[in-house]
Amino acid sequence: MSVVPGTVDTEQQPPMTVPLRHFLVALGFLLAGGVVGGVSVLGGIGPITAPGLSSLAHVHLLLAGWVCVTIMGAMTQFVPVWSGVELYSRRLATRQLQLVAVGLVGFVGGLLAGRLALIPVFGALMVVGFWVFAYNIAATIRGVGQLATLDVTERHFLIAVGFFLLLTAAGLVLAVDLVVPILRATPIDRADLVGAHATLAVFGAILTTVLGALFQLATMFTQTDLHGIDHPLRRIVSVGYPVGVIALASGRLLGPDIAGGRLLGVVGGGLVIAGVLAMSVILARRLFEAQVPWTPMLSRYAVLAPAMALWALLTLPRWLRAPLAAETRFGAPGTVHLLGLGVIGFVVLGTVYHVVPFIVWVHRYSDRLGFEDVPMIDDLYSDRLARIDFACFLGGTLLLVVSDLLATLPESALGAGIGIGSGVDVARLVTTGAGLGGAAILVGVVVFCLNVVSVLRTHSPHSVRAILFGTRRSEG
Repeated sequence: MSVVPGTVDTEQQPPMTVPLRHFLVALGFLLAGGVVGGVSVLGGIGPITAPGLSSLAHVHLLLAGWVCVTIMGAMTQFVPVWSGVELYSRRLATRQLQLVAVGLVGFVGGLLAGRLALIPVFGALMVVGFWVFAYNIAATIRGVGQLATLDVTERHFLIAVGFFLLLTAAGLVLAVDLVVPILRATPIDRADLVGAHATLAVFGAILTTVLGALFQLATMFTQTDLHGIDHPLRRIVSVGYPVGVIALASGRLLGPDIAGGRLLGVVGGGLVIAGVLAMSVILARRLFEAQVPWTPMLSRYAVLAPAMALWALLTLPRWLRAPLAAETRFGAPGTVHLLGLGVIGFVVLGTVYHVVPFIVWVHRYSDRLGFEDVPMIDDLYSDRLARIDFACFLGGTLLLVVSDLLATLPESALGAGIGIGSGVDVARLVTTGAGLGGAAILVGVVVFCLNVVSVLRTHSPHSVRAILFGTRRSEG
């Protein structure tokens, strides 16, 4: 069975429909992102003439839609549970999702239809939704006590919502600038603001949340404690990493032509890499010392640890040389899928595989424990489907990562390195690998979504429709 923690206060959690609605909407954005990405590769979507627009839609569906909406639901559920305080406002938790979902759908629709005038309008709606979320979480954490009394996870979450505010403000400026070139009247270059926006999103809001949550999840669900080298490594993550994100984003905003921009980028990038490496060691040690049976959550975290280390080691030399370059925005060239799928993707997948069954189990079965036979948390989903989606995600990620890395090598070096002759079409080899990897990921997405939704259909006291659209009874 999965671990049922005794140190969390489930009496403080919001109504189950609130976080579950976030997770269902996030799954919808995951499917949409997979479809948009696949169709774009196969030849474009609708009337789009600029390839960058479909790519932008794909990225926002996955990051703003799947990952960030999942983060919103997870924080809404677990900040009250971990901190032992009530959620500041249940109504705001509902409104935040409505605003972000409608805003993102309109934003992506504007991109795919080539209707640029729609982008700042729906972008503003999305920004308001994220700001409502940030306010609600910050107000909830404030109820814990003084800043000095917060634990490492609470501090990371508070910093992360600050990054949400900054990245969405930058994003709104960029959206408006697509229609009215307001940046021309400022010393800020659009490309530099894009770099800062992306940095605040991926390394700020998303990875700061991930690292903070792992301090709780990696110990709680392995039934182990931090000890020895874990403590100095934790200080690197909790102090050095956020400072690194701010420095890296600032350096990218200033650009290479402003004095101090490159220095900020190098220092910030080094601190970000140090934080990711430190967490990879902490997580690997927790998994190695795990005192519980292996679960889908831990299997996916086992991919996360080496993926973080590999990304950091590949990125370090490139960020020391060119931390502000567009091609190194998300790490070394060829590491985008390693970061996006191997790190961010697997941690979200693993966490959802515990969070959704946990919420349903607490509301449906926890009161019956000891009085009748009830399923355990890991009995709520299909082990077979979990193994299938894990194999698809792992295989697809490996194919995409290898294809990305091969594509960055000179063709002569590639041929010599793997012993192929000049008659082999290396470009086709890379394209085929990427296509197969993308197909495997898409299959994994579908299987994963089916497995999670089946938990709700089979075990939730509320129907999927009631969770999505809500009723007075299901909100109580």
